[in-house]
Parts: sequence; structure tokens; C-alpha cells
Amino acid sequence: MWNYSDIAKMIDHSLLNPTLTYSDLVAGCRQAVAYDVASVCIMPYAVSLCSEILQESEVKVSTTIGFPHGGHTAAAKAFEANRAIDDGAQELDMVVNVSRVKSAQWVDVQDDIRAVIDVAHGRSQKVKVIFENAYLTDDEKIRLCEICGELNADWVKTSTGYAPTGATLEDLVLMRKHSPEHVQVKAAGGVRDLDRILEVRAIGVTRVGASATAKMLDEARARLGLEPIEAKASEVAGY
Repeated sequence: MWNYSDIAKMIDHSLLNPTLTYSDLVAGCRQAVAYDVASVCIMPYAVSLCSEILQESEVKVSTTIGFPHGGHTAAAKAFEANRAIDDGAQELDMVVNVSRVKSAQWVDVQDDIRAVIDVAHGRSQKVKVIFENAYLTDDEKIRLCEICGELNADWVKTSTGYAPTGATLEDLVLMRKHSPEHVQVKAAGGVRDLDRILEVRAIGVTRVGASATAKMLDEARARLGLEPIEAKASEVAGY
């Protein structure tokens, strides 16, 4: 059994496409408020804008760190994290250093993840650690789950959405199995309809990254016999 809020509060509404205009970002934030999702994941430069638009809502502000390839230095990621929180971010989606993972440089991988978690947790905010599973072996994914558990990451996340594949059911099962209970799982890439959300929810996924938010939540409301939501420009004043 599920209700509308159960599904809406699983969704991080993604506004990360590099071609989105300022107007697109404003409209996307308004849409997120209208549908009352979990968060808006927006490009770092627009975090302060997003924070202003969402300030009277229960929708959280999230953004990316070391996106999309994870090859930034740990110091650069920590700086990004601090700046994002200064601008109003409440959740940070950081990309692991995939090159170091593939090189089995696990101490450096751990230090990289810790740099962002220390900043975020020190300022009472949360971190989702993006693995980019399309490039990894199962053993590498498992080791990352173990590291994230040791560092008390808030979520482990499948992908950025820019790799060849996104969230697979097999990966989600593996990540849930090998992550401790206090670490949640986020699916990103390929979750585009209500049935898919329900499928990953049954595995234990608590968040999904999505751009097809309106489509999925309109479908949820229709199944529940609720009136449709129309995200109009007038719903969030001042922008």
C-alpha cells in the first residue's frame, strides 16, 4: 500500500541538463513545489536561486559535487560542498573518483568521500555518494558500499545519468544487500514511470533521481483517484 506522499517524497527532481536555461530552472523549481517532491537537484551555480524559490516549501535543495566524472581533488570537492551549503544546499550528490576506484586506490577513495561527508555532516546536511556503476565491477560496488557504511554516508547512489547505463535492478539489490541499514539507496537513470518507482521501492530504494517527475506523479494521482496538479507560473510568486 502507498499514498501520494510516499511516492512524491522519493523523488529528487533533476535539473542538471547542461542546456537548461535560467527560465527552465525557475520553472523546474516551481514544478517541484507544486508536486511536493523530496528535493530539487540543481546545477551548483543555481543553488541560491533554488533555495529562494523553495524556502516556503518542504522541498529540499540538493546539488552535485565533483559532477559528473568525480575526478576533482578531494580539496576541490570539499570547497564545492562548503560553497553549496553556504548557498542553501541541504543534500549533496557527490561523485566518487572513478579512476581511483578502478585503480583500487581504496585509501584515496575513502579520503575523497570523507572530505565531503565531513563538511556536510559538520554542517548538519546530508550526502549521497554516486558510484557510476556502469564502469564498475560488482566487487568494486561492494567495496564502495562498505566504505560508505564506514563513513556514515546518508545514501549510496547508482549513477549520474550521464554514463552508458543507469539504475539496474541487479545493482540496486546488490547495493541494498551490501550497505548497512543506516545507509539508504538512491536510483538514478532509467526510472521514468510509476511502475518502475514501485519496483525499486519494493527493493528498499528510498530516493530516485528523475526528470519525468510530472509524468510519474500525474500517474500516481490518477491511480489514487486524486485531482491532477497543474504547475503554473503563478504558484510561486516573485520569479
